Order: sequence, then structure tokens, then C-alpha cells
Amino acid sequence: MKRVTMELGGHAPALVFDDADIDLAVRLLAGAKFRNAGQVCVAPTRFLIQERVFEKFLDRFVKAAELVAVGDGLSDGTTMGPLANARRVEAMEALTADAVMRGAKIATGGKRIGNLGNFFQPTVLTDVPEDARVLNEEPFGPMAIVSAFSDYGSAIAEANRLPYGLAAYAYTTSAKTSADLARDIEAGMLSINHHGLALPELPFGGIKDSGHGSEGGTEAMESYFNTKLVTEAT
Repeated sequence: MKRVTMELGGHAPALVFDDADIDLAVRLLAGAKFRNAGQVCVAPTRFLIQERVFEKFLDRFVKAAELVAVGDGLSDGTTMGPLANARRVEAMEALTADAVMRGAKIATGGKRIGNLGNFFQPTVLTDVPEDARVLNEEPFGPMAIVSAFSDYGSAIAEANRLPYGLAAYAYTTSAKTSADLARDIEAGMLSINHHGLALPELPFGGIKDSGHGSEGGTEAMESYFNTKLVTEAT
């Protein structure tokens, strides 16, 4: 059997609990979401916000999205460039249209920018039903789906609902919640209150349909080692 390592993408949940530092969560999650126009395998896509702080988070996150300066990546002041190709723009339009048709609301964005280049507005969707394509397919673009949850159990159920398990993010000041998340989240990587993924000294990889094995860290070599047992009687 040939040894392989595979990283197969994901649909990363980001859980924000009502005891979290909301300003920190908005700043870091907006930066991670719109980095490289959302074309990052570990980009947060499904934002699960506890009900008590949902409106506060949504208002600040939408404002952060609207401050993103889209344009030529070589120009001063640009903070988000284009999508990789025209197919990605078409995918964003199709996912947005499908979600809206099923009852979703566009909090900001949702449209292509101009006719030259592959630019798409930073987009925030709310009230997205579970059967919408964007909640089941990795958007791989500048699109955030923001939903409310009532309690820990419902947040975990939604976070783990999909067959993907690459990255996950969470914001909480509770040590107990952090420990519970470390146990319950089905993902190869979990960052709590910061974004500590993709460092060369750390293992990088997913579980379920999001990959096999790890890149980075000493764990990257484990799949390629052979274990030999030697016993001797004297």
C-alpha cells in the first residue's frame, strides 16, 4: 500500500458563545473569513452565534465585512482580491440565489463587483435553512453564513452535522466550555480564542471526509514509518 497524506477541504464552523469577547471574535473571524477572498481550506464558513449575543455579533461582523476593500491585490489599500476564476464567481452567485430562494436574507454583499475580473462582494447571509446548498457545500469564497444557537448541545449538533472535519473555531471565556469543545468537536484542528492553525511545527489535517494523515509537525512523518517488533528468548 502506498502511503499518502490527503487534505480534502472542509466547511469550518465558528462557534461564538455568549461569554466570549465579541470584538475579538469579530476581528479575528472577519480577517480569517475574507483572507484570500475566502479561498482557504480552513476559512470559517458556518458562524454559529449564541442567541444572547447574536444581534451584537451580526451587526459588528456586517460592518467589518463592509469595510473590506476589494480590488487589485497589488494596489495600496486593497484588503481582498479576486476569486481564482470565473467559475468561482458563478458558484458564489448560484449559492446566494439558492439560499435566497429558500428564505435566506442577505445582510450585506451577495453580488459580483463590476464586469472586469473575478471580484465578488464580501457576503453575509442569515436565516439560511439547513437544506440550502451553501450550508452543505464548501463555498470557498467570501461568504459567511451566520446562524443563532440556543445552547451548547445544539451548537455541537450543527457543527458536527456535515461529513467534513478539517478546522473549527470557538470563542468563549469558560474553561469548561473549552474542554468540552476539545472533546466534542469533530475536526482535525480546533482553535479557541485565536487562530493557531497552519504553523509548520504543528500537525495540520482533517478527519471524516476532510482528509487522511497530517502535514506539519512530527506527526507528518508517522504515516510513513514502519513499526517493527523484535522479540528474543535467551
